[in-house]
Amino acid sequence: MKELQKNYDPTRVESDIYEKWENAGCFRGTADPKKKAYSIAMPPPNVTGQLHMGHAVDNTWQDILIRFKRMQGYSALWIPGTDHAAIATEAKIVEEMRKEGLSKADLGRDKFMERAWAWKAKYGGTIVKQLRKLGSSCDWEREHFTVLFIAATVW
Repeated sequence: MKELQKNYDPTRVESDIYEKWENAGCFRGTADPKKKAYSIAMPPPNVTGQLHMGHAVDNTWQDILIRFKRMQGYSALWIPGTDHAAIATEAKIVEEMRKEGLSKADLGRDKFMERAWAWKAKYGGTIVKQLRKLGSSCDWEREHFTVLFIAATVW
């Protein structure tokens, strides 16, 4: 008989289970005319850092709602997104540039946008990994990023 561990170690099972669910398409939202539709557009965490407890609570509630609706038979979709804080992201990038002795005018719009994409790649990836680690059951194939569209209009 196999002996149970004294303490539960989530690192031994949770990542594998989540990956299986994701690969099986458990989180994909598909339109089904025979079912009522239900969707949540994730209020995007900003890309200027990492998730905090407020994000964890907010995403937990969204996850509870979307999973509950799936269990009720709805055609449910949770659309993930990152960053609504274009101004905060811009401030972080400008601060980084200032340390290099550069300004936005020195770079121009296109070079600045390259830096914004690089910033998103560095910090946005962290946030998505954290959301997945929380077990968020989003349709990750529909992930959206909003800051560059906003930043482009604020230029």
